[in-house]
Amino acid sequence: MHRLSELIEDTGYELLCGDISCEIKDIIYDSRKAAPDTVFVCMKGSRIDPHSFIPEVYEKGCRAFVISEPSLVPEELKDSGAAFVLCRDTRRALSLMSQVFFDHPAERLRLIGLTGTKGKTTTAYMIKSILEHAGHRTGIIGTVGCGIGEETFPTANTTPESYELQRFLSMMVEAGCSHAVMECSSQGFKMGRLHGLRFDAGAFLNISPDHIGPTEHADFEEYLSCKAELAPASEHFYYNAFADHIDELFSIAGMDPKSQSVSSFGLLPEGWDRELPDVYGFGQRLVEDGACAGTELSFRAPGGERSLRLTMPGDHNVENALCAAAVCLGLGVHIDTIAEALSLVRVNGRMENVYAGHGFRVLIDYAHNEESMESLLRLLRGFRPGRLVVVFGCGGDRSRERRTGMGHVAAHMADLTVMTSDNPRTEPPEAIIDDIEQAYREAGGSPDACVRISDRREAIAWAMKNARSGDLIAVIGKGHEEYQEINGRRTHFSDREEIERIGREIDG
Repeated sequence: MHRLSELIEDTGYELLCGDISCEIKDIIYDSRKAAPDTVFVCMKGSRIDPHSFIPEVYEKGCRAFVISEPSLVPEELKDSGAAFVLCRDTRRALSLMSQVFFDHPAERLRLIGLTGTKGKTTTAYMIKSILEHAGHRTGIIGTVGCGIGEETFPTANTTPESYELQRFLSMMVEAGCSHAVMECSSQGFKMGRLHGLRFDAGAFLNISPDHIGPTEHADFEEYLSCKAELAPASEHFYYNAFADHIDELFSIAGMDPKSQSVSSFGLLPEGWDRELPDVYGFGQRLVEDGACAGTELSFRAPGGERSLRLTMPGDHNVENALCAAAVCLGLGVHIDTIAEALSLVRVNGRMENVYAGHGFRVLIDYAHNEESMESLLRLLRGFRPGRLVVVFGCGGDRSRERRTGMGHVAAHMADLTVMTSDNPRTEPPEAIIDDIEQAYREAGGSPDACVRISDRREAIAWAMKNARSGDLIAVIGKGHEEYQEINGRRTHFSDREEIERIGREIDG
């Protein structure tokens, strides 16, 4: 246990009333977990203000509270003896308190952070695979959960709340991990979940307009500013030399991209004759072997030049691999080990072939916005399918531009579009599909090449049972996810399982 005074020492707190010498056995931020010897950190959300639960939490035996405004101390508790601590930013306070509570686990790991609009999960798994190939036990935290050894623990967010994040890092230390690789979302920075952490290596993959809306970021400037926070928090920072908004990112971070603590990576554009990144790829070409596809290329780094074959096709996956190579070279992994490991990497839900039979094949991918969808479909066009069929929806309670953008892409790049549901959250699924279809029609999409089936299970079944020889069906948006979120409730659902089930039916 820790004394409250120890937990809050670095938060810049002000004691409003009570005694901070009390011992604390746990930190809570959910009123339902209130108990004696806990401290309740009140973090205002978009819908709920937990300060309103303070009397209820007190009744459950909690006698320590971290609040964001002096006026939020309930009148009836001012003389109760309970400790009320003022921290203007309680989210950042929770992060600092959690680091102390779990005895600073990040300091006993080599911590790698990744940020970018797309590619974080794939790159994280590439880095994990390389490090483990080199003999380093490595934990991972991100979109698909927290992985420690053979166990995977679910997470509610790409970057978990700071208390859960520190708990996972502590578990990694206990499990004997020497390294941890983490997806650092813009929301993770905005909500203070990563506050106070230092990364041995941080990497920036790319950025494009996304996650902008009432419950996410106010505008692109805020989105970029949050991404930029990783740079000064990293002992060594790696960036994609050909990504958009690089100059702005370094300006926001107050860093010089030419400094010794910064390195670049990138896939050379055709005919490039200017300054080369520190690690770069070139000569890439698509290769296909039956139902599987990949990319072959050459890459150069300070350790020499090597040829490489990736099991995941596409320039975006080449960029992810180059990022992983640059980071791992900086961590001391030999270039031959890197090349060997990258040739073996597969990531669930990312360009994952699930079914091949009767002359057509079906894959799943996490592409869930306009840019990633366009990139994926352009790549699949390169395999010259008889028809390119896309099954997709769009998440609810997110910017309307995301769904309309996906509708535009489908109109221009798919031969057959099946519109369906994808985590509608609190919105009616049909309303989301209405927006997608309207955008599809406005972009010139043919009504004869468009089908609406709001039930995702039925949509996948329809696409497969009406497939023609030569078809390539891409079921996108959910990838690795194993749930549907409807009216705030999550129920089990897996694109992979549905495709496999329907495939068995078709195969007889």
